[in-house]
Amino acid sequence: MKADAVESFRRATLANASASVREPGVFRFDVIQQQDDPARFVLIEIYRTPAAVAAHKETTHYAQWRDAVAPMMAEPRAAVKYAPVFMPDGTPASGTNFA
Repeated sequence: MKADAVESFRRATLANASASVREPGVFRFDVIQQQDDPARFVLIEIYRTPAAVAAHKETTHYAQWRDAVAPMMAEPRAAVKYAPVFMPDGTPASGTNFA
């Protein structure tokens, strides 16, 4: 994150996260900010199904966020994929990768 864009990124990301948690396929959407480097954020997105991931990427709020934050990045966005192991609401978590 470019240092001069931290607050703009934060606002845009909170708007996207607030809309995302209302999607039926989103189990969890956390936005965390590094304490000792406020220009670093992590978005933790957990979806109920692989189709929910694709549906999220088709939403207006995601597209607006993606386009708004692109010029704010100090380096390209990176994603690390994890497979669900335990979902406390009973959603099956067989280790399926929901890329």
